[in-house]
Amino acid sequence: MIPAAFDYHQPGTLAEALKLLKEHGDEAKVLSGGMSLLPMLKLRLASFEHLVDINRIPGLDYIKEKGGNLCIGAMTRQATLERSDVIKSKFPILADAVPLIADPLVRNRGTIGGNVANGDPGNDQPAIMIALGATYAVQGSKERTVAANQFYKGLYDTALARNEILTEIRIPMPAARSGGAYTKLKRKTGDFAVAAAAVQVTLGKNGAIETARIALTNAGLTPVEAVDAGKYLAGKMPENGTFYKF
Repeated sequence: MIPAAFDYHQPGTLAEALKLLKEHGDEAKVLSGGMSLLPMLKLRLASFEHLVDINRIPGLDYIKEKGGNLCIGAMTRQATLERSDVIKSKFPILADAVPLIADPLVRNRGTIGGNVANGDPGNDQPAIMIALGATYAVQGSKERTVAANQFYKGLYDTALARNEILTEIRIPMPAARSGGAYTKLKRKTGDFAVAAAAVQVTLGKNGAIETARIALTNAGLTPVEAVDAGKYLAGKMPENGTFYKF
């Protein structure tokens, strides 16, 4: 199908993009990678009179360590995450997950900011960010931050206001003896998850689980944080069968 008509804007700075969003209000939508938005427009599941393309805005594509966090610019492509040495060495949960996202064509175009900001419960990154205790930096008239587990309000409904742009994801650097994994069930390559689980665990000096954060993809209208499951695991030894006694 063909999407409804819209005006296309390509601002060169973040300030210009924010001005366009403020000017057009509810009729405007940010376009980053477009891997979720464009299919929705084509299927007429969504319609906006103005698309604000932020792909040409410099300074939103990076992966760097700063202030005890791994900071990822919102326009960083999934393929860049897939190749990152720091992610491979320190964030195995992301190293697990990114190759499972859609296919290489989508990962070369899709951005992490678009994935987490879209509010689609089938997207992989939101649950992972909740498991990692991430925070999102959001720019409007001023910058504010929102914890990933407080960001998702409902189906395609987030804490992001119409005149705001998510600019950065901040993930705390993992403590010693930490690790994580992402397991995903999907019908075929390129599909969204039928269901998936993200787990991040830190072990204490005695080998017992000190903290565990678990979040689920496509298990509800938003990514679901399994708070009680994480509490259950705290203090237990990670022996065979531990994760199947809920």
